[in-house]
Amino acid sequence: MSEGNVTTKPESPAGAPSDMSATGRRSTRLRLRAAWMYYVEGLTQSAIAEALGIGRVTVVRMLADARQFNEVKISLSREIAELPRLEMGLQKAFGLREAVVAPLSDPAADPTAAIGAATGQFISDLIRPDMKIGFGWGRTLMRALGFIDEKAVANLSVISLLGGITKAKQYNPSEFAWQLSRLFQADCHLIAAPAVVDSLETKRALIERCGLAPVYNLARDMDAVVLSVGEMTGDSTSLRFGFFSDADWDSLVAAGAVGDVIYNFVDIEGRLVDHPINSRVMSIPIETLQATPERILTSGGPGKTQAIIGALRMLRPTAFITDEVTASAVLEAAGATY
Repeated sequence: MSEGNVTTKPESPAGAPSDMSATGRRSTRLRLRAAWMYYVEGLTQSAIAEALGIGRVTVVRMLADARQFNEVKISLSREIAELPRLEMGLQKAFGLREAVVAPLSDPAADPTAAIGAATGQFISDLIRPDMKIGFGWGRTLMRALGFIDEKAVANLSVISLLGGITKAKQYNPSEFAWQLSRLFQADCHLIAAPAVVDSLETKRALIERCGLAPVYNLARDMDAVVLSVGEMTGDSTSLRFGFFSDADWDSLVAAGAVGDVIYNFVDIEGRLVDHPINSRVMSIPIETLQATPERILTSGGPGKTQAIIGALRMLRPTAFITDEVTASAVLEAAGATY
């Protein structure tokens, strides 16, 4: 992925060929796709050769060229023709300041690794001293950890935006914020409560009388939030963790929910659905997230199109990170031209 903001007029990396003919552009796109497959998605050189329809020797040469032209550092240059077109389409359709679209080696590939890599770079570039930044959770954010630059950042506060769970499987909602704070040697502020409680009264008591008010107050001064999206399918992480019964899930769908952002369930228009679960979630309020200056949404994958559209309309993010297949699906479903 490229460093810095999206540009509609790519420049060649230092030392790279300056041939911007059709043949030169095709060669550049092919080289960058090969580099992405190798360094981010972990494909073998033989697998890349088969996927791109070229010889293995050609793959070896392209990977060497990518290193020589400084296109491969921690991330990859984003000079692939289709991606800026999708990025500009997303920016226009949803009022984004920036969109980052990661390439995939195959339309059927799991996009989590690619989106995680792009998200890790984005977070590395975003973090600065004296910052207060909140994080959600999910598979994509956990994959991003391996692509974040480890460095000490002065006076950085990391805030977990959702309570935890009592029975962890692959990860815990608060785990991402905790692990990330260790990378930056930052203070980590957790919501020390279950992600979902039994009643609104319990939620109020935990905040007002059980020591959680300072975290909620700190969140009002956040400089940025980074969030992902959950979908309303059987594969949803929210459902698999067992917080919600099948009856709850069915009633959420019946109420119009298309997805969730830190267990706040929204409809396709980006409105919180009228359902009691939304009042029992131990998360930083949606209104606080919406008022945060920098709002980064990162998500993608099959089955998430409607959930992402609802989250984009609800959160109104300043930046959105996804993959090329999801970007196309979101724009098509939203009726946007690009």
